[in-house]
Amino acid sequence: MQVPAQFEYEVAGSVEEAIELLQRHGPEAYLLAGGHSLIPMMKLRLAFPEVLIDIHKLDDELRYVREDDGTLRVGALARHRDLLESPLVQERYTLLADAEKFIADPLVRNMGTVGGSFAHADPSEDLPAAFVALGADVVVRGPQGERPIAIEDLSVGPFETVIEPDEILTETRVPRAPHGSSYFKVERRAGDYASAALGVALWMSGEEIEKARVGMCGVGSTTLRAREAEEVLKGQSLDEELYRRAGEAAAQECDPPDDARGTPEYKRDLVRVLVVRAMEQAVSRARGAEDRTAQGR
Repeated sequence: MQVPAQFEYEVAGSVEEAIELLQRHGPEAYLLAGGHSLIPMMKLRLAFPEVLIDIHKLDDELRYVREDDGTLRVGALARHRDLLESPLVQERYTLLADAEKFIADPLVRNMGTVGGSFAHADPSEDLPAAFVALGADVVVRGPQGERPIAIEDLSVGPFETVIEPDEILTETRVPRAPHGSSYFKVERRAGDYASAALGVALWMSGEEIEKARVGMCGVGSTTLRAREAEEVLKGQSLDEELYRRAGEAAAQECDPPDDARGTPEYKRDLVRVLVVRAMEQAVSRARGAEDRTAQGR
């Protein structure tokens, strides 16, 4: 039988109370949100919290998906299902809906939280890679107030982040919606972690790429941003050969592990192919959005 080690249990009634409890109990206190990652790790004795601080009562403060003045704001306790079913996400932040369709199963999507995906810092998680492509920040709050952290800077290694022991992740912010975006993943079976997966977001000026961002997961020790691939795409006209060159650059930026999901060479080949497919779909969506805007004038 899988039984976690003994721990104390607290329930926070507000974000401020959660911060106070983290201060009181120190670095061996863990926050419990959806629990779909932490509880299995505790049962396997891979995580040993001395105190578990349950924040499920904070939905009123931290569960939302909305856009304010052009900025997408997602509360840390928003469930995966909330993103998947949001009309705003489906219309303007399409790669998030793409990524959510790949995440586990309905039970996990009903209970698992967006903030939990980031704080857990699993390098194979889909959602951080999608938000990296969007240029998102997470906001953490502690005794000294709030501070933003770029998504690509959040993780410093597998299951490690720069969040301090007395801080709580409260929100994710995307400052500008892309004109087109897409997320692709190769997995051994439905709901599995990726052999390789990536998201692309494009900001266009006519037929020229004003800005591109590429986020990748499953191909390194952290969620990766393919900066060299972005430079290949920036300022260029749309072209299949351009997409292939960006895919080659992204493949060279990977450091894939050799594991049951494939060899490093296989995963780099996947990245080459997925960049092209994601670019084609993101461009198609950008053109479709432009056509709809023109028809509405």
